[in-house]
Amino acid sequence: MNNHWVLTACIAEVQPLRYTPAGLPALDIRLEHESLQREAGADRQVKASVKALAFGALAERLARQALGSVWRFQGFLATGRGGKGLVFHIQDIQQN
Repeated sequence: MNNHWVLTACIAEVQPLRYTPAGLPALDIRLEHESLQREAGADRQVKASVKALAFGALAERLARQALGSVWRFQGFLATGRGGKGLVFHIQDIQQN
C-alpha cells in the first residue's frame, strides 16, 4: 500500500515549536489550499484547511517561515492524536 500525499498550500497558522519527550522538535501547523479542479466535466473551486505536523529539522525550518507563504508539501496522512481526524505528516517542503 502507498500513502503519499503532495499538496501545494499556504501556511495559515503555526503553533509554538514544542519538543517530544525524546527531545525531538515538533510543530503543529494549519495549511490552506485553494484551487480550481475538474470534476465530472465541470470546473470546481476547491478550498481545504488541513492540520499538519512536522518533526526535527523540518519543524525548525517551518517555524521560521512567514504566514501566508506558499509551499509544496510532501508526506503522508495518519489519524490524529486520540483517533480524531486526519493529520498530514510533512516529510519534505519546497518553496512554490
